[in-house]
Amino acid sequence: MRKELAVPFGIGLGVILIAVVGVLYMQRGAHIELKGSVLKVRTMPLDERTSLAVVDFRFVNPADYPFVVRTCTVVVEGPSGNTTEGTSVTEIDARRVFDYYPVLGKKYNDTLVLKDKIPAHDSQDRMIAARFEVPESQLEGRKRLIVRIEDVDGPVSELIETKR
Repeated sequence: MRKELAVPFGIGLGVILIAVVGVLYMQRGAHIELKGSVLKVRTMPLDERTSLAVVDFRFVNPADYPFVVRTCTVVVEGPSGNTTEGTSVTEIDARRVFDYYPVLGKKYNDTLVLKDKIPAHDSQDRMIAARFEVPESQLEGRKRLIVRIEDVDGPVSELIETKR
C-alpha cells in the first residue's frame, strides 16, 4: 500500500513546489524598498550647541512600482548608542545655506523632498541637510548616521553610513 501512494505523493509534492516557485518568481518586483548608501557627510557648527549635517546619498528603487516619499529624516547614533533625530532643511533653505556657508563646498545634488516620486528600477543621487541640537564634536564622533525614507504606503527604507 505504501509503494502505491509514494508515486502520487511525489508528483503532488513536485506540483506544489513548482507552484510556490512560480508565485515567488512572479512577485519578485513587488517589494517596495530603496537600497543604497551614504556617499558623503559634511558637518559644520551653527553655534556651540547646534550643528548642521549635509548628507549626500545614492539609492536605487529595485521594485516594479514607484516609491513616493512621505518623509525623509536623518538620525545620528552616538558612540554610546543614543540616537538624535535631526530637523530636515527644505530645498530652498539648503540653497541658502550653501550660498551663505562656502565652507560646506558645492551643492552636488537636489534635496529629497516630500512627494518625490522615484520611478521603478531608477537610481538617483540626492542629499538632505539636517539641523541637530548637539555640538559638532558630538556629530563628528558619531557611531553611524541613518537616512530614513518612508513611502506613502508605509514601507520604510534606511540608508546607513559606513564609517571608515
